[in-house]
Amino acid sequence: MRFIPFVVLFLSFVVTSKAQDNTRQTGPIIQDYGPVFSVKNPDFITDTTKVYKVVFDLHNTPDDPTKVNPMLNTLARFLNMHAGAGVPLKNLKVVGVFHNKATHDVLENAGYQAKYGVKNPNLSLLTALNEVGAELYICGQSIGARGVDRTQIHNKVGVALSAMTVILSFQSEGYQLIKF
Repeated sequence: MRFIPFVVLFLSFVVTSKAQDNTRQTGPIIQDYGPVFSVKNPDFITDTTKVYKVVFDLHNTPDDPTKVNPMLNTLARFLNMHAGAGVPLKNLKVVGVFHNKATHDVLENAGYQAKYGVKNPNLSLLTALNEVGAELYICGQSIGARGVDRTQIHNKVGVALSAMTVILSFQSEGYQLIKF
């Protein structure tokens, strides 16, 4: 009798492992960032004709300045995941808004090195996101509060009055806020 529960557990593992591939892959939109799992036969079907409009609130950053901001990597995941599911890039409208602790994540290398002693690990991802149409903004209030020299901000990131203003403006245009 003890054997039967083991067989049931084993068979459920086999069925589950065939239902989803447990390897992560990057692309097809952003290479080297935003790895995602392939989900086979999902119960909730992604509408590939829908326009997905999202604004990401990037307010935190890792304690280790050599690490890419995981929330910035989430923007890449969002793009890769939906493109992999068949949503065309033209239907993926992505905005990232930096403020609070994430303010320094948008600095060019000189400013980042002056603050942390290392090159900014976020720069290549900022550039890659911008190249595929993601809009990136930094909160002007955070620039002032954190003493950031505006000339040190990466040229792919726009300056806004505030993060609140950007988030509110895009939400009024039908964008959904994603904040973790």
